[in-house]
Amino acid sequence: MNNHDILLLYQYSGPLATLYYLDEIIYQTRSKYQRVIIAKLRYFGKALILDDLIQSTEFDEYIYHEALVHPAMTLHPSPRRVLILGGGEGATLREVLKHNTVEKAVMVDIDEVVVEVSREYLPEWHQGAFDDKRAEVVIMDGFEYVKQAANSGAKFDVIIMDLTDPYGSEIAAHLYNTNAFKLLKSVLDKNGVLVTQAGCSSLFPEEFMKVYRAASHVFRHVYEYVAWVPSFAYMNSFIIASDKLDALSISEETIDKRLSERGVETKYFNGKRYLAMYWLSLYNKFI
Repeated sequence: MNNHDILLLYQYSGPLATLYYLDEIIYQTRSKYQRVIIAKLRYFGKALILDDLIQSTEFDEYIYHEALVHPAMTLHPSPRRVLILGGGEGATLREVLKHNTVEKAVMVDIDEVVVEVSREYLPEWHQGAFDDKRAEVVIMDGFEYVKQAANSGAKFDVIIMDLTDPYGSEIAAHLYNTNAFKLLKSVLDKNGVLVTQAGCSSLFPEEFMKVYRAASHVFRHVYEYVAWVPSFAYMNSFIIASDKLDALSISEETIDKRLSERGVETKYFNGKRYLAMYWLSLYNKFI
């Protein structure tokens, strides 16, 4: 490809602007909620881009998805029922289903177009997870689903929020406040764990702290942890919360043992990284 054929993609994250080589647009459309693009980025491979913001790339999606899923899943001694809010690519569902303790995983995404496009164009992400007999995919607003689940008395061992950034979309913003966490807690088992991706606490400290404080008003044990995702060009922040299970009370040996016993294979996550991600969140405040 000649230089004049190269398209450029700019991604802005607060004070940070990142330039990417956009080699090819594989597919693009506009759903009811957002612009959806599947593209090839130089050095990062295929990518899902929503409203011009990179959601995940072929090169490093495993870092984000393993970091999002496995800390909460391994903290819980036996997660059987899991609720995923968002995660249209299917990769979060993929990681959840690696745990052989899981009997039911419900994925709720508001945008059917993202799910269908991902199913067709991103098989490397979902790896057939949508068709797993333990999986249930629901197309509706996650907040409304949780309301219905609460009314029916449903309970989950782990809740994973894989939504757009708290500052990135009006679609997801209402799921990050205190009332939302209270509602989520109502469908969480008393020994359950909730985890949410929370953007970047370094670039958006005020927005991050709103989410952190909201979770802290509802749950007893609340922590931030982080993981460097190259295609994002920043440390992605996550918040893990529970009333019963303290995320820092578990050893790296226990994490590794649970991964092994459950038959979970990972490329990024393990017991050592589990603890490192919490300490990095503290170090990240000083750089």
